[in-house]
Order: sequence, then C-alpha cells, then structure tokens
Amino acid sequence: MQHQQRSGARLSQNSDTEDTAHIVRLLAPRLAYFAGVARTEHVTRAARELQVPQSTLSRAMVRLEQDLGVDLFARHGRTVSLTPAGRTFLASAERALAEVGRAAESVRADADPATGKVAFGFLHTMGSETVPGLIRAFRADHPRVRFSLVQNYGEAMLERLRAGELDLCLTSPVPDAPGLVARRLDEQRLRLVVPDDHRLASRKRVRLAEAADEAFVTLEPGYGLRRITDDLCAEAGFRPRIAFEGEEAETLRGLVAAGLGVALLPPPAVARPGVVELTVTGQRAVREIGVAWLEGHPDTAPVAAFKKFLLGRRGRLLPE
Repeated sequence: MQHQQRSGARLSQNSDTEDTAHIVRLLAPRLAYFAGVARTEHVTRAARELQVPQSTLSRAMVRLEQDLGVDLFARHGRTVSLTPAGRTFLASAERALAEVGRAAESVRADADPATGKVAFGFLHTMGSETVPGLIRAFRADHPRVRFSLVQNYGEAMLERLRAGELDLCLTSPVPDAPGLVARRLDEQRLRLVVPDDHRLASRKRVRLAEAADEAFVTLEPGYGLRRITDDLCAEAGFRPRIAFEGEEAETLRGLVAAGLGVALLPPPAVARPGVVELTVTGQRAVREIGVAWLEGHPDTAPVAAFKKFLLGRRGRLLPE
C-alpha cells in the first residue's frame, strides 16, 4: 500500500511538472501581447503598438485567460482594466520579459564583431608569457574584443569545450577525438631538468635512459605533459619512479631545485636558479601545441577572428 502511495505521489509530481512545462510553452509567446494590452488598457491601441491585427490580439488574450483559468481583464467596451489576478500576473510577466531582453542583449553583445567575447582556455604553462602575448597581439587590431579566460589542464578544458563553456582552447597533446576539430600550431622541446649539483648537471645533452634510476617529479595523471613524460620514458625503456605529482610546472621546477627529483619540462619563461636544463637526445622529446574547438559549432564574429589569428600563428605561436 505504501509503495502504491509513493508511486502515486511520483506520478502526481511528474504530472505537475509536465503541466507546468505545457503551460509555459503556451504562455511564453503571449506575454508580450498581454503586457502591451495591460500597459495601454486598450486592445486597439495595443494592437497598433505591437503591429498585430486587433483580432489576433483579442483572440490571444481570450485564449490566455482560458489556459490560465482566470480573468486577467475586466472589459469596458473598447477599454480594459486589469483584475487583481491580472495585476499579479503582469508583475511576473514584466520580470520575465525583462530577463529575456537582458539575455538577448547579452548574447548579441557577445557576438558583436567589435566588442564581442571569446571564451578561451589554455594550459597552465601557457599563462605567464604565451597567452598574454597572443592576446596583446590580437587586440592590436581588435582592441575592444573581450576575453573570458580559463586556465586548466588539457582534459578539463576539453570537457568544458564539449559543454559549450569554451569557444577555443590551446592544449597539448593535440586532441584527436570525435566531435572536436584540432589544428597543430607549434611544438616545444622538453628538457630534462636536474638540480645544479646533480651528477648530470655538468652535461649539456643527455639521453633520457640515463635518468632511468632517478626519482621524477611530474604533473598529475590527466595532464597532457604527464602523458608525454610517461610515453617518452617508456620509449627510453623504463617506467619513471614518481616522487611527487603536482599541478604546476614551475612548482615542479622548484622541487627539482630542492633535490626531490628530476623532471621533463618545457622551457621556463624566466630562468630559475638551482636547476640545470639539459637537451634530451636520442628521441624526439617535444610536446605539440594545438588549438581545438567543437566540430560544427557556429562561430561568432570575434571567435572567428581569434581562431583565424591563432591559425595564422602556426610555427611561431611560442615566444622566442
């Protein structure tokens, strides 16, 4: 019996939800008509202002009252006045219409060629120099375009791209996944970073296999650079012994300087004391940088302009 009661309650709740959704679909197109009649208190005048036939407007108001099951207007010949229910409904209708207006203005502003917005994601390691330089160069010709910036690791950015929260993202490795379009823009050579008192510190070049017995400090699993590190170490014939997993390349560099381990990292924006950065030989130790976006997703004018700008930077994306 209790089970039947609970089932009945769920059915009733679902029915209420469906009824609400249905009434919203019915009401939404009529709110502006209703507000116009309520404002003028005259159907003919409202029809003229709204630029619709008077008969259409009259029928719409009758149907609105029928759907709601209440009288919104008291009729006095050609004029009308709001009932108490009508006044209550008008206050909410005007708020709803104002919110729709704000939403329309917001999306139109974001799509404006001169002042629109680009939602752009990028890797932590691109934040100190590369991305600021790109935005500065782009805004030389598009000075009023706005940016909504997200700094994160690759997989998290791709999730936000799929969710529609980003227009473009700068990531590594260059993704090859259904529903995404990606273009390779540049590559960075990775260095083996060791403490300045390390046994390899006097060298300029090193094979990665020579660090097989070292402890490594790396980014956490899920970061593109971690995947590249694991792949390069596997290619060199060993599995790295992990001493620390972090989220920031410069944190790893600091831990290398402290003697916690060695790391495979891209070049720093500013040279850091306490470490030596060695060229890796014998294998192609690089990370490719690319830009990704949703396949089939229409671009606003500012997004299209910034995408064209990035694609035009192929081979010279990164600072010298």
